[in-house]
This record gives sequence, structure tokens and C-alpha cells, in this order.
Amino acid sequence: MDKSSTQDKSSPIVVGLDIGTTKICAIVGRRSKNGKVEVLGIGKAESAGVTRGMVSNIDKTVQGITLAVEGAGAQSNVEIRVVNVGIAGQHIKSLQHRGLITRKETQSEISRRDIEKLIEDMYNLVMPPGEEIIHVLPQEFTIDGEPGLKDPVGMAGVRLEANFHIIAGQVTAIKNIVKCVNKAGLESSELILEPLASSEAVLSDEEKEAGVVLVDIGGGTTDVAIFHEGIIRHTAVIPFGGNSITEDIREGCSVMRNIAEQLKIRFGSALADENKENEIVCVPGLRGREPKEISVKNLAFVIQARMEEIIEHVYYEIKSSGYEKKLIGGIVITGGGAQLKHLQQLVEYTTGLDCRVGFPNEHLAKNEVLPKTVYEDLQSPMYATGIGLLIKGIQKMEYNEVAQAPTESKLPKPKHTEDKKVGLLTKILESSKKFIKDDIKDEDFLK
Repeated sequence: MDKSSTQDKSSPIVVGLDIGTTKICAIVGRRSKNGKVEVLGIGKAESAGVTRGMVSNIDKTVQGITLAVEGAGAQSNVEIRVVNVGIAGQHIKSLQHRGLITRKETQSEISRRDIEKLIEDMYNLVMPPGEEIIHVLPQEFTIDGEPGLKDPVGMAGVRLEANFHIIAGQVTAIKNIVKCVNKAGLESSELILEPLASSEAVLSDEEKEAGVVLVDIGGGTTDVAIFHEGIIRHTAVIPFGGNSITEDIREGCSVMRNIAEQLKIRFGSALADENKENEIVCVPGLRGREPKEISVKNLAFVIQARMEEIIEHVYYEIKSSGYEKKLIGGIVITGGGAQLKHLQQLVEYTTGLDCRVGFPNEHLAKNEVLPKTVYEDLQSPMYATGIGLLIKGIQKMEYNEVAQAPTESKLPKPKHTEDKKVGLLTKILESSKKFIKDDIKDEDFLK
């Protein structure tokens, strides 16, 4: 614990709150000395008030948030007040827009403030009634007609333009999430789109540069984010997830919902051909009724049908983005649904793209604070969004510190200044030191 206390000043503690359809998860952490993310505590609760990524019952959601935050706070010994909240749901839309500003200070270089002003202007876009902008993500910049610039800070120019990827959502859905967080006695620092958060946890910079599709299969929704040349190009939320598969098993095999969930987790497979004909699972009957026998192959047929539908939706989003032929990195699947057996093969077979499962352990620091079992659990794809929200929160804190730093730290220093008066003064001081050194010994000063 001593080791972590030394980092308090340099790395602020941040909380990510993932309000999912199946679970509500709060993760407390900070940036470790080696630049990775150190998780200090985690709290989990069942999510009974969320349907397909949207709040359907305020009280049950508040209850879940409170339980998860209390658990994370107790484990990390941190009083949680501010959280970075994830948002998803079918209401999420994305669009492309172009903005420009003409700078008045033509002599000075382009600063971070100019880019922030351009982004702020985008938030003033007129949206259809009932919609609100969640994120404005700059793509390429153009300075005085020179296109394709990724970071224009420090360059000279008058006319600054940029292409933006804008993510919007329903005002009511956004307000409901904020209301639940506030009712739980917390404050939301920022609303972050969940596929953006997940991408921070499981994708490498090389993959984003090469072109990659992130597919986060949650309980209620499947989130898609497409990256190319390090920039986000397309986002979408598909209103099907792991719960749709459970419902299909419940109906197809005529079993209770909780048994359908267990069958999916323990015996489920996304490819029916990978299972033997004679494998059978015995399910206890209801109140004295005969036990039910279910073929594992038939179970896989039910799962495969729904999984193929979800992948077809994902593939449609890939094609409509226009980046289908530019995805060297292929597809990365994450989220709780990514743990389904043979899913990787099904995705590759359906889309013709390479596929891997994304684990959030790449950004996690070795942990001596958490119990070993908890730390191992954290490396599961189902925690990708929670860890991603934590990373996003840390990045925002660090960005704000950098943005505010110039007013405090860039004080003039005699060594580096070009001011002639200061230069002359330092020369006089240096010559006087030489004069003193020649005539007076150090011992005389000490007296």
C-alpha cells in the first residue's frame, strides 16, 4: 500500500461506471508509474433496470449503481463522488460534418485553444428534435487548403478546417442515465460512448492505424466502432446481444430463463457442426416433472442462428462505412458475448475478415492490491468497457492538466530567455561571481 500512496499526487484516482444490460460495474483506478492502468477496486451488481442499453426502471438502476459503487469504494478504500459513465443503446447515431474557423491572430501559431473552439462550434449544430450531441471527434484537419493533417498544433495558418465524426443520442435516454447517477449521490464527469471506451481497452495503436472493427457483444446491444489510420470512422449500436441468444434458447428448448443462461455459458457454441450428435445435457424438470434432455448440437443450432444475424448486422455496418477493403486488422470481438465457443471461426466464415478476441489485460498493470482471483477476472472481455471508461477518464484528467499547465509552469527562466536585459544581467552576475571567487574565500561567507 505504501507504493500506491506515493503516486497520489502524480496520478489522480478515476472511476469508470459501466451501466450495462446484464451488470452494472464500477472500477476504481489510476495511472501506474510504468504508464499502465492500476485497478484499485471493483464493484459489481445485477442490472435489473436496463433494457437494450437504455434505462427502463430508474429505481432498480439506482439500486444497482449504489451497490456497485459501494463495493468498489470499499475494496479500494476510496470515497467515490465523480464517475465516468458509459452510454449505449439503439438511439445512438453517428454522422460526418465539416467545420471551419478563420483565425484573427494570424501571427501566432495554431494552439490547442483554436481546436477546442472548432470543436465547441460543432456542439452548436442544429440536431433533429429530441437529439443531443454526445461526442465531437476530429478526424483530419486542413490548414489554408493543405489537407490531411492529424495534429495542427504549433503550425502557422489562418483558415483552420476539420472533418468531424459526430455521435448523437436521444435527450431522454441521456437524461435518464444522468438522473440515475445523480440519484445514487454521484456526479457524472463525462458520458462516454461504450464502443469508444472498449476500443481504448482492447485495441492497439497499430490496429487502429491498419484499420480494424471493434465488435463489443454485450447483454442487450452489440456495439461497433471502425478505425482507420488511427481515426474513428464509423460507430453503430445494434439492438441484439447475449440476452437475445438466451431468449432464443428459452423458447427453442422450452426451459426457464436462468437455465437457458447456464446452458449458453456452459455448453453453448456458435458452430453447430463442431458438436457431436450424441452429446446430451439433462435439465431438471419443474416441480416434480421429469428431467428434460437437450441435445448440445440442437442448442448450438439455436445459438448459431442468432449469432449469424448479429454478425450480418455488423457486416452491413462495415460495408455501409465504405472501409470494408481497408481493414488489415480485421475484427476484434470483446464483451461478455465474445466468450462464446467457436465464435471467432463463425465471424471469420461469415465476413471473410480475420478475427481475434480482445482482452483488456494489455493496459492493466500487475496488481498487488487486489486479490488474485479478482485481478484474473478483470482480464475477461466482459470488463473491456469498464476498464475502457477508466482509461478514458484518466486520459481526460491528463489532457486537462496539460491544457492548464502553460499558465503555471511556463514562467520565464534566465537560461532560456532571449530577452537582452535578462541576458545582460546574467553576464554581470557571472563576472561579479568570478571577482568574488578570486578575492574572497568560501570560509569568509560561512562566518
